Amino acid sequence: MGSVERTLKMTLATIVAILIAYQLHLDFGISAGIIALLSVLDTRKSSLLVARNRFLSFFLAFGIAMLCFSFLGYTTVAFAAYLVLTIPLLYRFGIEAGLVPITVLVTHLIAEKSIQLPVLWNEFLLFFIGTGIALLFNAYMGSQDQEIRRYHQIVEDDLKAILYRFESFLLEGQGQNEGLMIKRLDKTLEEALQLVYRERHNRLFHQTNYQVHYFEMRRQQNRLLGQMAINVNKISSQSRESILLSHLFHETGRQLSEENSALTLIDDVEQLLETFRQRALPQTREEFERRSILFQLLQDLERFILLKVDFYQDYQKD
Repeated sequence: MGSVERTLKMTLATIVAILIAYQLHLDFGISAGIIALLSVLDTRKSSLLVARNRFLSFFLAFGIAMLCFSFLGYTTVAFAAYLVLTIPLLYRFGIEAGLVPITVLVTHLIAEKSIQLPVLWNEFLLFFIGTGIALLFNAYMGSQDQEIRRYHQIVEDDLKAILYRFESFLLEGQGQNEGLMIKRLDKTLEEALQLVYRERHNRLFHQTNYQVHYFEMRRQQNRLLGQMAINVNKISSQSRESILLSHLFHETGRQLSEENSALTLIDDVEQLLETFRQRALPQTREEFERRSILFQLLQDLERFILLKVDFYQDYQKD
């Protein structure tokens, strides 16, 4: 939920709850607005969960308050006893979200010096109006589909840029990579995942794991790129193997998209692996180390591609 949407919802929910309470001639009508204000949350799922917990805590807290005021009168001692009994019980049952707004309502009993049915009914209506209005306002959650698609494009563009950068390093035989693009992409993926998790909580009846798994897959790929960057930095000269591998990085970047199955890239990897195996054995230590690094890069690139292949096969029906 954006800051503007959140502000509008909180403001309108508070005002509407207060107006309804006044229309019903309830005492302490402004409390209905405060409860509504506290009940407008970021997702539908969290709003429903908190509303349920507050209803449970309302009946438990008011039951304890009635006992305390019946035996100890409407005194500070009675209120302290209410808190001592209520706080641990609400936390014990995991319904502490209702502690503050309901305690405010309990103070009305002290002000009225009564636990008669009309007074209790007044407090219940304040609570019901505030919570109910907040749920109604939270029933509307603006879709984040467009923002999620924007993150898709950013992530794919950044992945391509990194792959093309690796291609360039391998062609030049100089890997001077600080990993800044990879770190920036990791931050972008974290933001995207926070967004899709929040959006999933807003889709109570149409939840899908697709977006979550998509960005998780891309994050795993980016971590592999981070490992590859370390080896790319070790490449200090050009060779036939590095040129062949650079072409494969280029092709991987060219085919990188959400819809591409990446299956043909696996064939390319296998062909290049076979080429590596058929090459004459290295004659020097330097050549041996370089070829080992290139072989490790090729294996990491294969894992990078397989992550997409597995994802595509899991969701190709979607």
